[in-house]
Amino acid sequence: MKIPSIRCLALALLTALPAMAGESALTLDRGIAATLSMPEGDGPFPAVLLLHGLGSTRNEIGNIYVDKAEALAANGIASLRFDFRGFGKSDGDTGEFTLDRQNADALIALEALQDIDGVDPERIGVLGFSFGAGAAIELAAAQPQAVKSVVVWSPIGDYAADMLDSLGQKVFDRAAEDGIVGLNLGWRTMALKQDFFDSLFTHDLYAALTEYPGPFMTINGADDFYLKYAERLRDAAAGTDKKGMVIDDADHVFHVYTPSKSVASQVIELTLDRFEETL
Repeated sequence: MKIPSIRCLALALLTALPAMAGESALTLDRGIAATLSMPEGDGPFPAVLLLHGLGSTRNEIGNIYVDKAEALAANGIASLRFDFRGFGKSDGDTGEFTLDRQNADALIALEALQDIDGVDPERIGVLGFSFGAGAAIELAAAQPQAVKSVVVWSPIGDYAADMLDSLGQKVFDRAAEDGIVGLNLGWRTMALKQDFFDSLFTHDLYAALTEYPGPFMTINGADDFYLKYAERLRDAAAGTDKKGMVIDDADHVFHVYTPSKSVASQVIELTLDRFEETL
């Protein structure tokens, strides 16, 4: 018996759903929960795939991805955001999460987005936030013909070094000793197995960017601890259309938890302008 491909499974699910304005809840292959946002009209529309950070969900902190999707739709751009497996409402558990599985989920979502009625598969961009920026970069590197533009917010630059810095050596040691470690990230708890920690050392974002020739843009707050990576990431990208924006008085999460200081609307506007320009 011939086993259907991931792309065929996603297509079978989504072709039954008509293109419609507003937001629709979808379930992609492998139980990935997603939200499709479509503009008014018939299309075909350009579209953006939104990839969330580690421990987050498809709506992202402060619902910034909800606001981003609304801004895109109001300006004639569709979007798809989803929960990586083990997070939010998607199937699976965090203990099985690795960078390879993250990248596989991103590809499933990209192929699903390409097959949605009303979306122009030739004009798809990708947005990634923090840890999810790494997934955006690797997806573009693996699918340079499909991904026409990439924007990354507060992008991670070195998976292993950054996780070691944020989690500490004791966490790495406990995972190596016990095979699994429980984490309290402050906003959620999760468990990660040794496979996750091993995968951190096998993915090079700078090497990946040399495989992506399309438009690439970084957006960081001036007080973002990952700002140190932005210039090197842009330099590594193979294309010539590369931009970097630094927002004054903003931190890694653009102060979304401090409404009086939030610059989320500025980040959303800059990103919208970029995708309108490049898709």
